[in-house]
Amino acid sequence: MVKAIAAKAGIEVRFVNTPWEGIFNALNQGDRDLLVSAVTITEERKQTMDFSSPYFDAQQLIAVKNNSKVTKFDDLKKLKIGVQTGTTGDEAVTKLQGKKSANIKRFESTPLALKELETGGVDAVVADNGVVIHYVNNNAGSKFKTVADTSFTPEQYSLPVKKGNTELLGKLNKGLADIKADGSYDKIYAQYFGAAPAKASVAASAVAPAASR
Repeated sequence: MVKAIAAKAGIEVRFVNTPWEGIFNALNQGDRDLLVSAVTITEERKQTMDFSSPYFDAQQLIAVKNNSKVTKFDDLKKLKIGVQTGTTGDEAVTKLQGKKSANIKRFESTPLALKELETGGVDAVVADNGVVIHYVNNNAGSKFKTVADTSFTPEQYSLPVKKGNTELLGKLNKGLADIKADGSYDKIYAQYFGAAPAKASVAASAVAPAASR
């Protein structure tokens, strides 16, 4: 998606795989010009970085094994839960179980948390729907199912840039608008999720690995 946006915007992007835990510092220090790593727009983050138009509507999703009796988020109160450190999924589970809970296992990435679920180290994983769905669809042998819950707050992903970098932000937003207008966005979306997104909202030197945040 970023390659398509960059082509429309007339800019060249070099992708740099960056650990999630240091991603925002890298942006603020100028080591990275933009981020693309399932970064959710939040009011707190708006204080320290600027966000492009949203490009993906997301929500937290629960992954469990097929034989699990979990049917809703509240069922996770006393279970061992895997999350990616510092993500909105981490925040949701911490709020549910409490900051001192020993049942929350934090991982560097959502796929690592899902691997732990596969081996039985945790009872469930809570992470962004796009990441969970993509993993489940491509790892049928894991025998997972997903559980949605309406109590999760709707989220939107964006491409953050350093606070005040209006020039780059403008180019990203124009490139994003262009790929939405010519159908490129829908094709890219369908490539990963099987179908174009429902017509709601969608949007937009270096990057971190894809995962939920």
